[in-house]
Amino acid sequence: MEQVGVDPAWIARHPHEFSGGQRQRISIARGLILDPDFIVADEPVSALDVSIQAQILNLLMDLREKHDLTYLFITHDLSVVHHISSRVAVLYLGTLCELASANDLFTEPRHPYTRALLSAIPKVGEKKAKHIKLKGEVPTPVNLPSGCVFHNRCVFARDRCKKEFPRLNELPNGSFVSCHGVEEGWDMA
Repeated sequence: MEQVGVDPAWIARHPHEFSGGQRQRISIARGLILDPDFIVADEPVSALDVSIQAQILNLLMDLREKHDLTYLFITHDLSVVHHISSRVAVLYLGTLCELASANDLFTEPRHPYTRALLSAIPKVGEKKAKHIKLKGEVPTPVNLPSGCVFHNRCVFARDRCKKEFPRLNELPNGSFVSCHGVEEGWDMA
């Protein structure tokens, strides 16, 4: 309890007597009891205010070092991903689009969906946003489109994208991308 910043004197409290940040710390403590090597953290800071998010993220990073932990960190918050991750997988409708080191992904995204996601992050000091606006509607995961699952929203899509599911290709930097355009070297600037 002390490792995660929970006062052992709180042991007699009821769940409704804890704040969101305290509850999250308790959840982390419960996960550490079994001395795991691997922890799945699904949206661990999504319902917390920004200052508490920072505390929990710093706690998770400290615990990672102290206990030699590996996290599978699932989140929609790209600033959190950039802060805590060493490798990042980007999924669209449950399909892997790109897998790369955090540095490579955030400095040189290759998949059109990854580019669109990252373009939506506000940049301090940037007067005009360079946001990539996706076209079309998100298909239902129950009835995925043929070919590339992203083709109906991709500005670079060609006939091959509509018909053929792209392979996951390894790039020279060790990243993996599932995109016909990247595989064939299309001009996607």
